[in-house]
Amino acid sequence: MIDWQTTYAAIWRQRQAFLRPVKDIDPIRLQHLLGIDLQKQQLVSNTERFLAGLPANNALLWGARGTGKSSLVKALLNSYKHQGLRIIEIDKQDLLYLPEIVDEIREQPQRFIVYCDDLSFDAGETLYKPLKSVLEGSIELPPNNVLFYATSNRRHLLPEHMRDNLDTQLVDGEVHYSDTIEEKISLSDRFGLRLAFYPQHTQTYLDIVDSYFVDYSGNREALHKAALDFAHQNAAKNGRTAKQFYNAVGKKEQPSGY
Repeated sequence: MIDWQTTYAAIWRQRQAFLRPVKDIDPIRLQHLLGIDLQKQQLVSNTERFLAGLPANNALLWGARGTGKSSLVKALLNSYKHQGLRIIEIDKQDLLYLPEIVDEIREQPQRFIVYCDDLSFDAGETLYKPLKSVLEGSIELPPNNVLFYATSNRRHLLPEHMRDNLDTQLVDGEVHYSDTIEEKISLSDRFGLRLAFYPQHTQTYLDIVDSYFVDYSGNREALHKAALDFAHQNAAKNGRTAKQFYNAVGKKEQPSGY
């Protein structure tokens, strides 16, 4: 049994069917995340409402890879763990066990975010059904001390195809989606807070690089050129690439992230 007074995070392990306490928490902080101020503000506000016992929304952070979606959730824990926030991480394939996990924590005094990284479903998958019941409840209301935060590259979590739109109609100025589209939208609609993360501009990428090289005393222009060359090689200018660039050439340890 986990002592949630001293344990701030846990990961669900399917094989042993138990929650493993996390001892070494990623130290990323909110101030380390650049270029996502609006998303940060909205998720912080939602989380603070949750901690205050006010109504708050389940959150879906979707969009471009490497833009800080996962890091933002991790940074929330470091900012609010001493105010009662706890995080439980679960993989998509373990969503089947989500009701049991929630049953285990619903009577605890702490406030829990159940977090699933890189959440998406292929056509025909049914793993999202337990998630639906936890998000909105069934015959039993969802617990008021649990929220579900997920990150995804897909806006609606399910694959979208052009053929799905064939039966969509415009009637009296209103869009009536096809049954297939309605099913796909119905899942993402259960997240009351949906935050979009877009590809980052070159200057934002360089700002993130500079945040890792605060004590760099060499030629900053040459550093930027090397960082851009590295980004072109990796086909992405984002926070994750900036971190990887630092890992390749940096001199001392910096806060992790992205």
